[in-house]
Amino acid sequence: MKTFPKPLTAEEERMYLKKYGEGDQEARRVLIERNLRLVAHVAKKYQGAEEDADDLISIGTIGLIKAVTTFDHTKNNRLATYAARCIDNELLMMFRMRKKISREVSLYEPIGTDREGNEISLLDIIEGEHVDVPEIMDLESDTRKLYQALKEALSEREQEVLRLRYGLFGAEEKTQREIADGLGISRSYVSRIEKSALRKLKDFF
Repeated sequence: MKTFPKPLTAEEERMYLKKYGEGDQEARRVLIERNLRLVAHVAKKYQGAEEDADDLISIGTIGLIKAVTTFDHTKNNRLATYAARCIDNELLMMFRMRKKISREVSLYEPIGTDREGNEISLLDIIEGEHVDVPEIMDLESDTRKLYQALKEALSEREQEVLRLRYGLFGAEEKTQREIADGLGISRSYVSRIEKSALRKLKDFF
């Protein structure tokens, strides 16, 4: 179990928020570090057999950083209340993106061949059934954008990490630790690559 720094008292929080508001970057670092316990607390409710705790904390920390950066200390609210929502939103966004990517790719990936030897996808199978045509068209558009973004916005290493992390292009979905072992790099480096790649994709869209 990781040990996190003690949370700031209300008085300490006000002091560091004031300093950060005046441009003190060291104060920003303290505000982030002393609220990491909150990230772990929020991430805990999402932990399951298929979720790596370190991955959840890495994503949650992005939400914490956003919270510290955008928090308005002139309103009489505690940072923790605002940060908890930002952390939760970041984790939910990650789950939605993972689900959407998995759903889009699975529809278009080949699942076998027909009698003539032509590749067929799941979309080919359901083509004759009642389907929501506008939804399928939106899905196809989103998929094209996703593939375009992967190729245009990301480096080869970033593409490889996301491919393995989210099970894209037929790859088996892996944890950051499994990817790190496979690529011969540290888990923290994999985490940095993943976060950087996701930011680039968000900017692209």
